[in-house]
Amino acid sequence: MRATRLFVAGLVLAAGAPVLRAQSVDFDAATIQQLSAAMDAGTVTSERLVRLALARIEAYDEKGPRLNAVLTLNAKALEQARTLDAERKATGKRSPLHGIPVVLKDNFDTKDLPTTAGSILLEGSLPPDDAFLVKRLRDAGAVIIAKVNLSEFASGSAFSSLGGQTRNPHDPLRTPSGSSGGTGASIAAAFAVLGLGTDTGGSIRGPAAANGIAGLKPTLGLLSRDGIVPLALSFDTGGPLARHVSDLAVTLGLLTGVDAADTVTRRSEGRFDRDYTKYLDTTALRGARIGVARDFFGQDAEVDWVMEASLAAMRAAGAVTVDVRLPKWLLDAKGEFYSAVRYPEFVVQVEQYLATLAPGYPRTLADMIARSNAIVSPRADGAGPNEVRWNLFKREAASGTLSDAAYTSVRTHGLALVSTALDGVFAANRLDAIVYPTASRRPDLIIAPPEPPGGGAASAANLANLAGLPDLIVPAGFTTDRLPVTMSFLGRAFTEGRLLGLGYAFEQRTKARRLPIHTPALTGEKIIVR
Repeated sequence: MRATRLFVAGLVLAAGAPVLRAQSVDFDAATIQQLSAAMDAGTVTSERLVRLALARIEAYDEKGPRLNAVLTLNAKALEQARTLDAERKATGKRSPLHGIPVVLKDNFDTKDLPTTAGSILLEGSLPPDDAFLVKRLRDAGAVIIAKVNLSEFASGSAFSSLGGQTRNPHDPLRTPSGSSGGTGASIAAAFAVLGLGTDTGGSIRGPAAANGIAGLKPTLGLLSRDGIVPLALSFDTGGPLARHVSDLAVTLGLLTGVDAADTVTRRSEGRFDRDYTKYLDTTALRGARIGVARDFFGQDAEVDWVMEASLAAMRAAGAVTVDVRLPKWLLDAKGEFYSAVRYPEFVVQVEQYLATLAPGYPRTLADMIARSNAIVSPRADGAGPNEVRWNLFKREAASGTLSDAAYTSVRTHGLALVSTALDGVFAANRLDAIVYPTASRRPDLIIAPPEPPGGGAASAANLANLAGLPDLIVPAGFTTDRLPVTMSFLGRAFTEGRLLGLGYAFEQRTKARRLPIHTPALTGEKIIVR
């Protein structure tokens, strides 16, 4: 009998074939894998995805809650999406990111869009070429739709002299955290499917937590920093932010690789993967030993409640949880260790970056200080002084040199001490990961005083930077005032695969991510997937 094929009410029926049911998925909830499959099936195009993203930017960035996340829109995004759609039809997709809308923190060099680090001092600057990770995204077929706001020069609150204050889509009176605040807010509000941020002392993880999304601060050396405006190269790394752990896994494998322009990536040789999706396992928590960093609880009762419920869910999935305490000297010293390295490195390394720019831009930190001193009032478009960050320029300039004992003692001995201490906690307790609340308190009000540089004992974030370790952030729940809480999974060096597996198993069990109430779905955002 001849095989027949019937299309009925979203069902595909073929003789001798399984029944496949078409599903309708919200644009804000669809995974990269679902969107890629839908484009393969012809039920959606990259052009439509870009239009959906641009519509949400138009509705919510300067209107509605006025998130103020976007600095520069890519005027050619739709044209590039159409080109990629034609290429998919003609020769197939380049990767799962083919046609996927992406936003970039505006400290990633882009040869065709300004890279400003959020600073009026670098307004309009077009770098000579793309950052290594940006080139990887373009080669994979991603569509860069916007460069987004950040803490100026990746330090301080979610405010910049060029872009102003970014707001949290869960509560516009609260901060989206920094320094990748524009990326965090954009992904939570579905301005894009994927974003890149950078992390020096918690700058991927803070925005992931404040905006209730997934994020990954990778092992130092796993991803190239070439073409990223530096803050402190002893700690700096780029990394992805997305709505789902699986999206992080899809992206990470397309970004890894040794880069001759960034020698720290040699550490990853023989230790990175090209495909991290193979670690996505809903049973990964079974038998896992999870350390619970109790030093970072006790700051907010509702955050603690979500964390305890999350730990219970992990135990129900077969994990063993072990309470751990970090040495008091480490908790006391970590902020000072961070600042002792971060401040003097910025002075030298930002000048190395400035030397690559076109004539007319600052060449030294002293030049930036002098130019900022001449800007004392806002312009008609809102760009203007950023006193907090610009005063920090002066503290950085006065922080000493890279030959001073204050720097060399910490850089040579202090960071090794932190690494040894954390490695000891992992080894003594035979841990697969250490978990903690990414932010021990719910997001601050924008009008609240800024946190001290380097973070206090209430935050564990900069430990991963001091030791160069990976840290995965996964949505865990919400407080009663609808503010997100996330859980961090800290691992040993180059264990991103294991962390992604654990985080994915936790995510699939709890399914805690939600679209922010201030950026609801728009008409026509359903995607048909199979």
